[in-house]
Amino acid sequence: MKLTEGPDAGATWHYGDPFREQRALVAGTASVDLSHRPVFTISGADRLRWLNDITSQDFAALAPGVPTLAYILDAHGHLTHVFGARDDGTTLWCHTEPGHLEPLLGWLRRMVFAARVEIDDVGQEYALVLPPAAVHRDAGSPPAAGGGPVVVPRDRVDATLGETRAGIWAMEAVRIASGTPRIFVDTDDRTIPNELANPDADALGPAVHLRKGCYPGQETVARVYNLGRPPRRLTLLHLDGSDDRLPPVGADVLREGRPVGRMGSSERHYELGPVGLALLKRTLAPDAELVVDGVAAAQEVIVSPEAGLHWRPEPGIGRG
Repeated sequence: MKLTEGPDAGATWHYGDPFREQRALVAGTASVDLSHRPVFTISGADRLRWLNDITSQDFAALAPGVPTLAYILDAHGHLTHVFGARDDGTTLWCHTEPGHLEPLLGWLRRMVFAARVEIDDVGQEYALVLPPAAVHRDAGSPPAAGGGPVVVPRDRVDATLGETRAGIWAMEAVRIASGTPRIFVDTDDRTIPNELANPDADALGPAVHLRKGCYPGQETVARVYNLGRPPRRLTLLHLDGSDDRLPPVGADVLREGRPVGRMGSSERHYELGPVGLALLKRTLAPDAELVVDGVAAAQEVIVSPEAGLHWRPEPGIGRG
């Protein structure tokens, strides 16, 4: 069954049994067709050094074959672009969210200046695929070597996918339950990286490295990191399953009738039932009862309200 609207329009929503597909994804036996996502390349001798200077990620230390994720921030630290990437030693193979390729490539090309870098849209010839055993369920850890999606020639998509496949429903449900945000869906134009992950000594989630040189927006990230007080926090919501609907993206999250946050993505999980991600006010009590579009919701903490430098959540349901 194909999706007809939303960011994944045209992709396969499910193959007939989304809960079985979720189990197969978690077991590492299913693949996902992501050929609707834009693919581009960055080549040239300066590509990694150049990206290290303009993105949140430590590209200078990126080894060939290791998947990574990077944010591009504005001067105030707000998230403006995101892309995943994997280097093969000569070319960085990249992908981003549907509908966001043109502004991303435009921004990157304006930043080239004298760097030896070439940027190409290769989506006509290549496609993105999530192969089996590539699902990352620990939202606080960087992708491991060999995991994550891969770019393949379009005529190799079916062969790479294999026989056991999962749809977007399954992939999104597993992602949401893991506490992993999807940029432009679970974020808005005010989002800063500190709202999306708990910090440690080296990283602020899988896309922000804290021990590298300056880059646009780095001052805001560092200041909030040192103070430990982002204005909002990403939260997993357990939604009331008695109503056969899910809240829309962008809906107000209410406490006693007053807005306290923004709803992001939601889906039905094979174990947890209806779950979603929301950006809530940091000061909101973690046990506060909430309502989203008429659906009752309970919180499970992902980003600590205290956001201490070495805070870690207790192992919880839905995080592997």
